[in-house]
Amino acid sequence: MAERLERRGGSVTIHDPDRYQDFDPGWFDVDWWLGEGAREHSTTGRGTVMMLDRDRETWVYRHYHRGGLVSRVIYDHYVYTGAARTRPIREWRLLTALEAHDLPAPRPVAARAVCRGPFYRADILTVLLPETRPLSSRLGEVWQESGLWAAIGRMLARFHAVGCDHPDLTAHNVLVDTSLNPFLVDFDDARLKGPGIWSEAGVARFERSLRKVSLETGTEFDERAWSTLLAAYRAA
Repeated sequence: MAERLERRGGSVTIHDPDRYQDFDPGWFDVDWWLGEGAREHSTTGRGTVMMLDRDRETWVYRHYHRGGLVSRVIYDHYVYTGAARTRPIREWRLLTALEAHDLPAPRPVAARAVCRGPFYRADILTVLLPETRPLSSRLGEVWQESGLWAAIGRMLARFHAVGCDHPDLTAHNVLVDTSLNPFLVDFDDARLKGPGIWSEAGVARFERSLRKVSLETGTEFDERAWSTLLAAYRAA
């Protein structure tokens, strides 16, 4: 995949010029999205995203927001230390690399950082994964679906095999489609790394998330399903 990094005033954008020959920085204009009939969609993460049917794709527009206590002071600003280090440029390039490995993750459209002084704000456009819902919203329905848990285990192993360390590996960021195929989303601040203990830490983080969601939703954590996932992960 090709990439084009462009600077216009205080903005930096990145996209694939072969795939999106008609790229326009105006794609990051919220008013343009609303004028085109975009619809808002609530997520389990921070805030909402907007979705727009565009040609044969449905695009997702996500604005980067901080989480945790710092978000009360600095809602959506990050320290600028160069275009290549900004969150949207890193995430776009990571998603491009994951697509090259044919991994089940969103396909990137374009990304942007808008700089003002020592800070920047950020946005990213991706292609919607159709007919998917967060695993966290279906947990009570799918504990007995052993094929799904094996598929999730194999999926996590595939991401880890290429060195993808997802810092927020939770039941909210694993999506499941109507055929019970799993996908991984929200790669903000994810990294490609060499082999290390981070992979086992990611699996442990995912288990903690499943147990937490089970408690919050009043469903019983299924040890057998988790064993199926682990066996598939280790076999892969």
